[in-house]
Amino acid sequence: MLTIVFVVAAYLLGSISFAVITSKLFKLPDPRSYGSGNPGATNVLRSGKKAAAALTLFGDAAKGWLAVFLAIQFELSAMQVALIALSVFVGHLFPVFLNFKGGKGVATALGVLLALSGWMGLAVLATWMLMALAFRYSSLAALTAATAAPIYAILLGLPQEWVLASGALSLLLFWRHKGNIQKLLAGTESKIGGNKAG
Repeated sequence: MLTIVFVVAAYLLGSISFAVITSKLFKLPDPRSYGSGNPGATNVLRSGKKAAAALTLFGDAAKGWLAVFLAIQFELSAMQVALIALSVFVGHLFPVFLNFKGGKGVATALGVLLALSGWMGLAVLATWMLMALAFRYSSLAALTAATAAPIYAILLGLPQEWVLASGALSLLLFWRHKGNIQKLLAGTESKIGGNKAG
């Protein structure tokens, strides 16, 4: 019963869209109405408000971190923690409050990974930053970091359930970025802080 409560609570927490909330606070257009239409930090950045984008990034990461952190603090099993990690992430992707049309989950996944292992989260963040600085494609950086996440989990000797959970997060991230992958291959993907390439 406790597991069900945590899983549902994690999903509802994940369903909170900080992109939409932050945009309202800063009196910006709904992030679903411009750019990529994605309610996430990268799209909010296209509004020109860096503070709004930063707050969105922090909020989306914090909700992923909080759900997993609390599960660990309650000394739930590795499998239960893994389920809660997936639940908060799925909540962000398919939020009940936004008709199940959510973001791509990069920041929320980072928060989840930081809660599972600070070292893994930092390694994933470093991977994202290096790729973003080198190529200026948020999607490419996210896909590379997602690929590295389960590898880092294995190298750090994390529980098998957490390795599988990080792998599942990576697969979902790839699925949510399928449109970006097509644009990357076509050379039309938007760069960070700029207009579409090519």
